[in-house]
Parts: sequence; C-alpha cells; structure tokens
Amino acid sequence: MRKRIFEIIEVSKDKDRLSFLYDVTMLLAIIISIVPLAFKETYRAFYYIDVVTTILFIIDYMLRLVTADYKFKKKTAMAFLLYPFTFWAIIDLVSILPTITVLNSGFKLLRLFRVVKTFRIFRIFKAFRYSKSIRIIINVMKNSKEALLAVGTLAISYILISALIIFNVEPKSFKNFFDAIYWATISLTTVGYGDIYPVTNAGRIITMISSILGIAIVALPSGIITAGYLNEINKKNENINETVICKDSMKNEP
Repeated sequence: MRKRIFEIIEVSKDKDRLSFLYDVTMLLAIIISIVPLAFKETYRAFYYIDVVTTILFIIDYMLRLVTADYKFKKKTAMAFLLYPFTFWAIIDLVSILPTITVLNSGFKLLRLFRVVKTFRIFRIFKAFRYSKSIRIIINVMKNSKEALLAVGTLAISYILISALIIFNVEPKSFKNFFDAIYWATISLTTVGYGDIYPVTNAGRIITMISSILGIAIVALPSGIITAGYLNEINKKNENINETVICKDSMKNEP
C-alpha cells in the first residue's frame, strides 16, 4: 500500500493515471493558493482557498513522510528522520506554516506567524516537483553547471574590473565603488537606466566598450542553456523511441 502511494505522489510515469491526476491536482492547488497574493484586499473566498489548499499540502507532506524510506531506499527509521530536513520537505513546511494563523486565529501567540505569511510565495517552488517541463530545465542547468559557472565567473570579473576602471577614470560621477559596480552591471546587461553615467570622453569610451563586450557575455548563457535544452529533448525522444522499439520486438517474438 505504501509503495503504491509512493509511486503516485512521486514523478508520474507513463500511463499511470492516478499519478498524473495527483500531479495535476497539486499543480492546480499551488496555482490557486498563490492567487490571493495578487490582491491587496482580503476576501472571504481567500480564507477558504487558504484552508483547502493548506489541507492538501499537509496531506501531501504526510504522505511523503510516511513513504520516505522508499525515497531514500533505506528500510530504516533514519529515512523518516532525514526527510523533514530535505530541501523539498522544508519548502513544503514553509508553504504550510503561514496558514496556521488562519486556522488558529484565536491564539494571540500565533499572531507572530503573520510575519511568516510573506513566505507563502514559496508555494510556487512546489510546482517544480510536479512539472515535467520545469524538471527538464533543472536537468539542463545541472548538466551545464560547469559552463554556466565559468560564464558567471567571467561576468563577475568583468563587472569588478569595469567598475574599478571607471571609478578611477571618472571619480566625480561615482560617489563610491558600489555606484561603479552598479554602473558596470547595468552596462553589462545593456539596460542603461541613465541614473548614473559618465560625462567625460574617456568615461564614455569605456562605457561603449563595456556595453559591446556585455552583449557577448550576456549571450553566452542563452546559447549554453539552449544547447543543453535541445540535448535533453533529444535524449527524451531517444528513450521514447527505444521503448517503442522494445515493445514492438516483444510483440513480434513467437
């Protein structure tokens, strides 16, 4: 029974309708639960939304807790002790806690949890678990982490060097080094807000060079992520084709 529950609440497999239905239900609950964050006013309907979705999140949390040994592949009590400290378990707990003040408004001490209500936005991170598209993107980020880390290091180094140069070339336009870093970041991304800008010819030349090089640096992560995404899609298609071929060969066997 617990094994089947684990199969349902984890990533849905092909043709597992219950698992697919569970994923869809949780995605809808997450989306509905963050709708009230888009309104300044508090409506009565939001109270019921908060209560119902929180009950679903609590049930989801408890089901994952009681099947933690299957997740860790350890048939010991240690799995149940470790699960609450995992990343997703913490996200689940943070998404549940803010509603405590709604369910127990009579306790004055629980009013302290109103500060935690701002953490309700973390509920959106629960969607990562149930979306296959987001899981593909996460895999792309994991597989390309070395290349992205190299680009990130290059970008940070470029910002610091550009800031150091402009800060010394044009000290009157920048009150402190942080202003220079802010300018370098804006130039790197080619946004150009115009609130801080150089006024001398030397500073303007540096700005032009910074903006041109910034375009190249900003374009690198896009190319890396796009290539990784295409590779991930190709792998998925290859796995599907292999599965189809295997099924066809089994059918043709006498």
